[in-house]
Amino acid sequence: MMGKLTIFLVLCSITMAFLVVFGVADDPKEVEEWFHKITNHHHHEQKVTKLHFYFQDLAGITAMVVAQSNTTSTSPTYFGATLMMDNPLTVGPSQASKVIGRAQGLYGSSSMEEPCDVVAMNLIFTYGPYNGSTLAQFSIPNVRCPSSVGPVSSGWLVESLC
Repeated sequence: MMGKLTIFLVLCSITMAFLVVFGVADDPKEVEEWFHKITNHHHHEQKVTKLHFYFQDLAGITAMVVAQSNTTSTSPTYFGATLMMDNPLTVGPSQASKVIGRAQGLYGSSSMEEPCDVVAMNLIFTYGPYNGSTLAQFSIPNVRCPSSVGPVSSGWLVESLC
């Protein structure tokens, strides 16, 4: 049982790492072009705040299995496994980068047929110009897509005046 749990934790970490690695463009111009494409259809004035940070998901350290079904260990997709997370948000891709906040919430395997997670989390910023800000996100990341975006469902963005 512990061996399968370890494999599941590793697969969850790979999934989250895949989204972080392949979901982030290296070139700021690529990000700008992508953002322009998705917002170009809006005709009213919008205030845009761009945040750039890295999500560090460390299986067994910052993300733990808290529940699973009776069939999770035999499921090819680990259906029913639910994990809680308290992951660091950093300024760079390295785990040693400056921590600017936390991603706290849960995610779980939600499909019996293909790898699919459902994610509910709060992004809490504790350092830098957005210290005190929070964003809530509920999403179903597409692990097969090279860039996956999740909507922000609510939040409070505090801009430092200093």
